[in-house]
Amino acid sequence: MSDHQNATKFQLESFFPYLVRIFYRSVSQSVATIYERDYDLTVSEWRAMAVLGNEQPLSAGEIVKKSSIDKVKVSRAISGLTKAGYLERRVDEDDRRKVALQLTQAGQNLFEELVKKVQELEDQLLDGFSDAEKDTLSQFMTRVRKNAEAIEL
Repeated sequence: MSDHQNATKFQLESFFPYLVRIFYRSVSQSVATIYERDYDLTVSEWRAMAVLGNEQPLSAGEIVKKSSIDKVKVSRAISGLTKAGYLERRVDEDDRRKVALQLTQAGQNLFEELVKKVQELEDQLLDGFSDAEKDTLSQFMTRVRKNAEAIEL
């Protein structure tokens, strides 16, 4: 089969990277509805809060590593969460050059409320999947991510 014939048989709607993008947008938009519409948070603020909700205090650099958000967006998220009264900054007592970030009581309460809602959404997204199917889906997603990370361009 010639290159031209391969190109004319290409179907975007069945191309795996395209399907992943569509999947990502649909899932992300459904989650974003919760934290944006209901709580006026940005995606970066929500992710920073989600990281801190389970492990705090953390530095901004630690949030970057754990959230896959770039430094600039983490900085903006910290600023927005602090301004809204959800986050506080403290100088680390062990290393005075380091700023320790943690959720305020209002931030922790909001985090716990949001977690309930996003977990309900997750249940809706995975409705009809058995536990075994959920595990298989997770394994497949992990394999694809590792394959993508291993590709050298």
